[in-house]
Amino acid sequence: MTGLDIDTLIDDPRTRIVVCCGSGGVGKTTTAAAIGLRAAERGRRVVVLTIDPARRLAQSMGLSELDNTPRVVEGTRGKGELQAMMLDMKRTFDEVVLAHAEPDRAKAIMDNPFYQSLSAGFAGTQEYMAMEKLGQLRAEDRWDLIVVDTPPSRSALDFLDAPSRLGSFLDGRVIRLLTAPAKVGGRSAMKFLNVGMGLISGTLGKIFGAQLLTDIQTFVSATDSMFGGFRERADRTYQLLKAEGTAFLVVAAPERDALREAAYFVDRLADDDMPLAGLVLNRVHSTGAPQLTAERALAAAEALEENGTPHATAEAETLAAGLLRLHAERMQIMTRERRTRNRFASVYPDVPIVEVPALPGDVHDLDGLRSIGDRLGSPARPAGPGAPA
Repeated sequence: MTGLDIDTLIDDPRTRIVVCCGSGGVGKTTTAAAIGLRAAERGRRVVVLTIDPARRLAQSMGLSELDNTPRVVEGTRGKGELQAMMLDMKRTFDEVVLAHAEPDRAKAIMDNPFYQSLSAGFAGTQEYMAMEKLGQLRAEDRWDLIVVDTPPSRSALDFLDAPSRLGSFLDGRVIRLLTAPAKVGGRSAMKFLNVGMGLISGTLGKIFGAQLLTDIQTFVSATDSMFGGFRERADRTYQLLKAEGTAFLVVAAPERDALREAAYFVDRLADDDMPLAGLVLNRVHSTGAPQLTAERALAAAEALEENGTPHATAEAETLAAGLLRLHAERMQIMTRERRTRNRFASVYPDVPIVEVPALPGDVHDLDGLRSIGDRLGSPARPAGPGAPA
């Protein structure tokens, strides 16, 4: 098992995108925020993009809210800069329409009921819009590092499927039928096709409902010229994620279920030939008295409870026995975590790992993020250009 050096990763100017993925409840958002802050305070111009709708990122960075526009995070140190934003799926879709359609056509699209449903939450739209937003941020070139906080589930990597899903949708039989009248020339051909389309529309109308079918046909007709651009941009961003300069970090906790999910992410990234930088293992327990085993601590607690000790009050004996039992429990947790981690490392020996010790409380401000960053990085290693000495 090799160690993961986060500072080497974020100090390298060739690193332009870091994608944090993992299951829920493992500290993924906190990790993304801590990496973003550490990179900014080491001299990078950073934007953190969260696709997770929870408010944890805004709260930890001292922001009242996050939206589709990058907001400057105040209180950072050094010459770098940190901004943060949250993906607004509908607004991003609107921006795409406004950028790639004439004003009249854009209005027709945005007023269409099917578009309104599609842009607000149709299956797969979030993943495609995540690709769009990431592509936009990279194209703007205002930041030299983009940190992406993905949704807390296996769907975190669904955006990797966005280009192929979009292609399947655009090349699907129903879409080809709905766009056929606009693509076939000639009066007789149109007359023949319209007869066939009337029969087909009747069947589809029974499936979708007449009004919904009309809305879909209107939407497809209005956006037909944009479809190629959708797919092209998604493909371009997908290739960007595979390119040198992108790094994926899988975030997990030292628990069986969390590391099983981490294994899924590692395998999925390997299948797609995506650049995996390593595993961040959060909330690892430790102790200041590793020489006192769980067995010895339990034995000492039982001896205190049964026999007591001279020159100590009953309250002190009870407190000491309780502390010994707590220590024994922690040592048992540490043993279980170490066994679980070692099992993962034996299956994936080439995946570098960095461990972050469990903290006594939640992280809710920049100082807390700095503390996480110190544990992720190498404290003895000098900061990058622009960071404070």
